[in-house]
Formats: sequence, structure tokens, C-alpha cells
Amino acid sequence: MLNFTKIDRNNPLKRGVMQRIKDFKEVYEVFDKNKAQEQADRCIGCGDPYCHNKCPLHNIIPAWLKQVAQNDLEMAFNISNETSPFPEILGRICPHDVLCEGDCSLNDTHGAITIGSIETHISESGFEQGLKPYFTSNKIGKKVAVVGSGPAGISVATFLLRAGVDVEMFERANKAGGLLTYGIPGFKLDKHRIQRRIDWLEEAGLVLHTNCEIGKDKSFDELIKEFDAVFVGIGATKGKYPGIDGEKNDNVYLAMDFLTTIQKRNFDEELDHFIDVKDKKVVVIGGGDTAMDCVRTSVRENAKSVKCLYRRDEANMPGSKKEVVNSKEEGVEFVFNVSPKAITKEGVILEKTAMSEADESGRQKVNIIKDSEYLEEADVVILALGFDQELPEFIKQSGLKLDRWNGIVVNEKHQTSNPKIYAGGDSVRGADLAVTATADGKNAAKHIIESFKQ
Repeated sequence: MLNFTKIDRNNPLKRGVMQRIKDFKEVYEVFDKNKAQEQADRCIGCGDPYCHNKCPLHNIIPAWLKQVAQNDLEMAFNISNETSPFPEILGRICPHDVLCEGDCSLNDTHGAITIGSIETHISESGFEQGLKPYFTSNKIGKKVAVVGSGPAGISVATFLLRAGVDVEMFERANKAGGLLTYGIPGFKLDKHRIQRRIDWLEEAGLVLHTNCEIGKDKSFDELIKEFDAVFVGIGATKGKYPGIDGEKNDNVYLAMDFLTTIQKRNFDEELDHFIDVKDKKVVVIGGGDTAMDCVRTSVRENAKSVKCLYRRDEANMPGSKKEVVNSKEEGVEFVFNVSPKAITKEGVILEKTAMSEADESGRQKVNIIKDSEYLEEADVVILALGFDQELPEFIKQSGLKLDRWNGIVVNEKHQTSNPKIYAGGDSVRGADLAVTATADGKNAAKHIIESFKQ
């Protein structure tokens, strides 16, 4: 350890641009043993590790970095998988630059430890050597229903099964995984990695019901009666509109509809409607990771041109910086400081913007520049402006307390206004990161298990 003065930070290698834009295979390679050991050896082993504190799962990062540096893969695997239900997935999709790596003590001086890449290496190398996540075979005689199979649902199921609780999961889609399966493109997360985790959960006793919509195929009341507890993790996938003229024209699509359609096509699933962008001028409005997913997907779908329109400057983009870099490498053009005023059949009418001076909190406002309108030509417009919480009929009829955004209100134990029902993830906090939903599932499982001991 402490070799940060001798060894520079290195990121994993990426597939060549001209190769990777032709398919949906993952862009980043996994560290080999030597590279992972070298990078882990840069860690300074902080007494109060900021990386651990910033991680929503509170992963014991310095401990497994030390084991990698000392070439003890099995111990690193066990430590990594102890606190996280799927480290090889979060190692790929977490915005490490604003979480663990962003708070690394070396970040401002020598370059943060490549925590996410080492995390991915630990699990993938462990799997290659036959290591698997542990689940007990001793059942405690309690059963929990999980509604939704996204990050929160998979997480709560994992930790419940580890404790010997029987779990049944209900998913309305054809495959489990939620956002991980249908929202995040394959070039960031290969879909077999999610299925591998689902397979292990089923080996541990999970009963999975796909194509089963609560409130339609099975009533919510039945779950409450049949199970000792119910966890709701239905996500927030309702796309937002900007509130401008033409936003629902035939050439306008919501980001999640676009991404889901492409993924269903890749799965050879039946489609009601396919959003075809081949040989078309595509503009994506938004600056977060979902916008980056849309522009990079459009490139792979052979769009004629792809532009990302964002109302602030590049420094204020909310998404992961590496995703912006990857998008630029793949041919995406960024147009900053523009705000949509209306959408027509010809494209988007934009107004130029300028950033104000920062206020006391450091936040800058967006100011419209007078008489700056112009038309950005586009055949297809994709809106990536964030997500609202879904409010399915069974939640409306459940009597659960909701906040003003239709989020499910929970206490510190993730209990709803009905103490038998727990909730977490985007259905509670609104659209957020996969890792925060994962942490909610983990914490909810802890409190569900504690309730069974009372």
C-alpha cells in the first residue's frame, strides 16, 4: 500500500471507438490481476475513509483494496459481497467520480483510487475461480413478497434470502432487473450479469413471477394477506415533459420509452411500436446519464447525426464525466447553453442561455438571452429530463400515505403507514441512483428481519 507516489491512476482500457459503436457490448475491459493489484496498492488506508462514508452502501472499500493489493482474492470477494448485493454491477454503473472516488483522499492531488474498476475485477475474477455469493440453507419460516425487481427489489431479496427468509418477487416485465435490464444500455452493463444474479437468487430459493402485474394479475390485498411482509420497489420511470409547445408531437419520444424499446428489440421481445432513428437527425434534450445513454444508443442505431442539447454549460452537467467523454469519442455533438422553447416537425426552437453569478450556495441560475431564438433541425427529439414516480392503481387503493410527489412515505425503518408494508428506492425518494435504491433495499431487509425477531 501507499504506492500512490510511484504509480499513477489508471482507468481500465476501452474498446476502440470504431469497433464499439457497431454493437451494444460493454465498452470497458475488466482489470486483470496485475493491474488491479497495482492500482489497489495506491490506497493510503485512511483511518477515517471518506470513500466508505460516501458510499450509500457503506462498502468496506479500504479492506478489500488491501486484500487485492496483498493478492488475497477470496477474502476481497467475501468482503465486497458482504455489504453489496451485486458489486460487479455497481462497479460498472455507479457514478464513482461523485461518490467514493470523488471523496478519495488522493482525488485532488495524485488521482483517486480506481475503486469501481477494482470492485468489478474482484467479483468477475472471483466468479472465474468458482466463487459464488453465500446464502444460508436454514429457513426461519417467514416469507416476504417483493413488488418490483429493480435494484431495490433485488437488494432486499438478496439480504432476506441470506437470513433464511423465503422471498417471492413479482415483476410486470418479461425479465427481472427493472432499470438494470431495460433502462441501462448493454454497452454499460451486459444483461447476462443481471441474469446471473437472478439465477443465484433462484438457486437460493427465490420464487420469481415475471409478466405478473400487481393490481391486474394478482391483487395487492392478496400479498398483504399471504405474506409476513411486503416490500414495494416499483421505481420511477414516468418521463418528464418540459411544458412547451409541440412536446407531444409524433417526432418526440421520452428517454425511457426509447431505451426500453431498443432493449426489448435486442431481447427479441414483442414490440407494440419501435422507435427507429436510423439515418435520422436525432437531438436529445437533457444533460444527465440517461441523456448520455440515449445519445450513445442513437449512435449505435446508425442515426445520421446525434446532438445533445443542455441548458447549462458543460461544467454544470449532472451526469458522470466519463459518460460525456465516451459520448464525444463516439461522435455526439454537444450544444450547451440552450433552452427549448418549442418543438416543431422541423426540429427544436431554442433560446440561448447564460449562467448567472453563483449564489451563496454556489448554484448558478440559467438566464435566457433575449432575441436569441434559432431552429435546431431534427427528425427525432428525445426528452431526457428526469422522471416522476409512478402511481399505479394498487398504490392508490392501498391507503398508503403519499407525499406531494406521489412518493410512498416511510419511516427510518422503511415502513410505510401500514407497518406490514415496506418500501424503498425511487418509489420513495424519487428518481435517484441505482446504488441509493440498492441501499434502501439493504436497509429495509435489515429492519424486516428485525421485526421477525420481536
